[in-house]
Parts: sequence; structure tokens; C-alpha cells
Amino acid sequence: MSDPAFYIKAAQDLRSNEQQWQAYQSEGNCVLLAGPGSGKTKTLTIKLARMLTENVESPRGIACITYNNECARELETRLEALGVSSDSRVFIGTVHSFSLTQILLPYAKVAGLGLPDDFSVATRQQTRTALESAHAKVIADAGNPHRWDLPLSRHRRRFLDRTVPEWRTHDLQLTKLTEAYEAELRSMGVIDFDDMPLLAVRALRENPWLRKALVAKYPILAVDEYQDLGLALHGMVMGLCFSAGMRLFAVGDVDQSIYGFTGAHPELLRKLSEREDVETVKLGLNYRSGSQIVTASEYALGEKRGYQTPEGAPEGEVHFTPCTNGYEGQARHLFEVLLPQLLQLNPELEIGQIAILYPAAFIGDELAAVATENDYSFIRTDGNSLYPRGSRLMRWLEQCAMWCCEGWKTGKPSVKNIINEGARLFHEGVVDENSKLIFRRCLLTILWEQRDADVALDEWLDVLRSEVVYPMSTKARSLADELEVLQAFLERLGPEGDVPKMSLGDFAGMGAGLDRINLSTLHSAKGREFDVVFMCGMEEGRIPRYNASGREIREARRLFYVGFTRARLKVHLMFGANNSSRFVDELRNRLGVA
Repeated sequence: MSDPAFYIKAAQDLRSNEQQWQAYQSEGNCVLLAGPGSGKTKTLTIKLARMLTENVESPRGIACITYNNECARELETRLEALGVSSDSRVFIGTVHSFSLTQILLPYAKVAGLGLPDDFSVATRQQTRTALESAHAKVIADAGNPHRWDLPLSRHRRRFLDRTVPEWRTHDLQLTKLTEAYEAELRSMGVIDFDDMPLLAVRALRENPWLRKALVAKYPILAVDEYQDLGLALHGMVMGLCFSAGMRLFAVGDVDQSIYGFTGAHPELLRKLSEREDVETVKLGLNYRSGSQIVTASEYALGEKRGYQTPEGAPEGEVHFTPCTNGYEGQARHLFEVLLPQLLQLNPELEIGQIAILYPAAFIGDELAAVATENDYSFIRTDGNSLYPRGSRLMRWLEQCAMWCCEGWKTGKPSVKNIINEGARLFHEGVVDENSKLIFRRCLLTILWEQRDADVALDEWLDVLRSEVVYPMSTKARSLADELEVLQAFLERLGPEGDVPKMSLGDFAGMGAGLDRINLSTLHSAKGREFDVVFMCGMEEGRIPRYNASGREIREARRLFYVGFTRARLKVHLMFGANNSSRFVDELRNRLGVA
């Protein structure tokens, strides 16, 4: 349900920006090209609320596809503030979640995909086993089979239609490995992560009735971060929106495409925006960053885009800091010199508004060690964090922990948000209002009894796992991998694990939005914003990597640009004294910095 008063009032804020208002007023297929800090999420959510209220009659709804679960959560939170609650009329999730929950689970059997009736999503161990077995049959060498992970994934995503001759001629060895690997998965009765959109596209292509069924349910499709979602998503859009009649509202920025290694094709957004049957709107104001940062960001990108800052925007600062003694030297200079100076000069600055970004997770290890040594609290978002930050289950458990510590007093996070997110997580077991009521009662009873910040985290998690997570997961075919993540984390907390004893309060303190320094890879920082950004490891050989191809160099530059544009007020670039990145050197020359 949505309350028109909320979105109509919010829409008045868009009037002062001609391009935002144009996108809000659009009536057909629309592409919104939105650079960093341009207000694209605000525009998207208000537009979604309007379309749901004015253009779609109940029980029909809107589907919104996002790049990752954090993007989905942000959209859900903003829509709730506009009076739009997440219900059966509104789907917000990743392309993998859309493929699984809206196409494969309900229609796989009748769509003729050859999957068993009770298929489930493979765990990491199952995918590893399948690859090892396929490797032994096809490659049959003594090498590590898992070095084929990335080439195999790229090959599978490249060919949406395997009836084309290139499927056999482009790389026959990878094709045979793919077929053997997928056969191993099917023998286990499972599909993997890459299977979800690939099978969904196949189902849509081969079954016109399925396209009609989806258009009947969701006459409007919104896509956020279009440039990052690859061929499978583009195939769905072409079939649903330009063949079956679903209306499209797509948002993206070619300059922020940084996931080429996962199959992203930024040129697809460019081609989409050039279609005659699409209205294209480009946002030109950057509301996030200071004017000097906006100017410097175009130098960082290497191309002029003409972005402007609104009247009265701060100037912003860009600093260059060469360091000696490798990454440890950069970490020590940051935590022992730059950060104390920054906090002394800016006593009003919240430490949670500081981000330290880097190209690779191992650099985060150096930073985390020195931060701990100097008594700085931090939260990591990289491959070496305690658990994957993209895990829906772990993020939900964080919210539960925060409520058990102080949230039950402050209302942050709210019970409503925890219940709703849990219901979406365990959607196969929470199918109607009655089952949601049972889930609510069970969860709140357990959480109320566990309100103790000093309790051992492994004990608290074990109760939640046995009383809530496992019972709700018995019907959830999509949560096997999430349960594996939880189990791996519990093993790290156990007596044989490598993590010191943690309390519930420690775990709750890792939740997003708390007063801790943010340590993040450049990739994981995308979509976020901070007052101050330190970019460490800005060196040749790291960004871009040595021997990078032309395409890889262009993507590395975009990654540099993405990191740079996370900052509102200050950017500090840190690098080896004798090995600065070519991007840093070019930026210094353009800014006239010696």
C-alpha cells in the first residue's frame, strides 16, 4: 500500500531540478543517466511510489531489480519513508533473486527447463565438488580445478543462447567443462548462482506465455545500476519490455561500471539510452561532493562530463600523500598522523563518516592491524571480513543483535523492519498473513529473552539458529548458501576457531550506520558516501594492474573515479613515494600540484 500524500509532498523537492522533474513526469520507457551524487536514488524511489499509485492497479505491481542486496535494502527503506510498504505488489531485489523467486521457483517445471521438482540452490561445497568432478572428466590434469572458476563463469554468462555455432567454436574446452559442471549440479538436484539468470532468460525466450504472465503481474520494471547487470538482465529487458510490453524505468551511469570481471557490459546501457522508443534524461548536478572534488573527479575519469554543484556547495579538498615503507607505512601514517590531525581540526566530524578505501583486501589487513593497535574501531567490507557483507542472513542477524542490545529501547532498528526483512528472507515459509504472524510471535519472544549485550555471541546465535533460522529454512530452497555462511562463522567463534570470544554487543557494533571507521575495497564502496575518504594503495601495478589490457585500464580508471566520488568534503590519495598510479600523476598535473 502507498499513501499518495507522502510521495506527492516529496516530489515537490524534484521541481527545482529540471532533469529530475522530467524523469518524474516521464510516461513511457525512460532511462535516467545519473552520475555520482546526482540524487538518482531519491528520484527513483519517488518515481516508483508514483507509478505504483497512479499507473498500476492492485493486485498488479512493480518489480525493481538492483545490483546487490544492500541496494535493495536502501530502496526499501526509502520507499517505506514514502508510505510504500514491501508487500506482494512490490518486488525489490537482485537479478538473481528476481530470476529465482519470480521465474524459476514458480515456473521451472512448466517452462520445460529440465529441473527436478524439488531443486534447490547449491551450497559452496556443492559447487566446489561439481567443478572438481567436471575438471577430472574434461581437463584431466594435475592443476587446481578452482583456477577455472572465473573463466568458466565468464564463458557461461557470455552465451545466453547455446544454439549458436559460437558455443562450439569459441572455446570448446570451456564449453565441455561447462556442460560437465552443470550436469554434475543437476545430478545433485541443484542450480548455482550463475544458473539463476541464465535459466530465467532461457525460460522467457522459449515460453511467450511466461512473458505475458510476468507482464500481467508486473506491468512496470525498474532497474537500478543498469550498467553493472550484464547480458542476462539485458536479455530479460529486451524480451519483457520491448517484446512483451512491460514499461521500463532504468537508472545507471556508464562511468561507474566497475564489474567487468563479473560480466558487466556498460555499452548495453549506452545502447539502451540511444533507442528511439526510450526517453533519456541525464542528471547534471552533483549534490554530494564539494566543487573542487567534482572538478577533480572529471580529471580522475579522464573525460569531461560537465557536472556542476548547486549554489552554496562547499569547495572540498583534495590531498596527495606519498608514503614510504609499503602498505604498513601508509597505514601508520594514516592512523598515527593524518587521522589524529583530521579529528583535532574537525571535532564535529563523526568517525563513522570516514572511509578508508583500497584496491585489494590484503591491504585492508595492514590497515586493520594498525587501526587495532591504535584503538580505532572499524567495520570491514572486503573479502577478508569476518563474514561476507553481502549475506542477507548475516545482515539480518546483525539487525536482530542491534535490537537486543539497545534497539528495543530506541526503536532503531524498528521491530517492523526486522519482521519485514525476516519475512522476505524466509519468504518460502512466510507465505501469508497467518504465517507472518506466527513468525513475528516466535521471533519477538526469542529476541525479548535474549536482550543482553554481554552474552556470548556463539550462544546467542545458536539460540536464533535453532529456534528461528533452521525452522524457517526447512521450506526455503534458496537459503542453503546463507546457512553455510552462518555455520562457517559459528565455527570461527568456537573453541577451535580463529576469532576471539565475541559478545553480542561486539556483533551488534558491526552493524551499518554505527560510529566506526569504514574499511572497504573500492568495489564494495560503490553506492556509498562519506564526509572524508582516504584512498590507500593508489599505485601503478595495483590500479591499474601491471600488464592490464586496454579494457581493463579503462575499468581501473572508472574504479579510481568511483572511489574518488564517494567523498563529500575531503579526499586523501595515498601511495608509495616512488610508485604513484598513472591516474594520480595525471590528476596532480591537471590540478597543478607539485
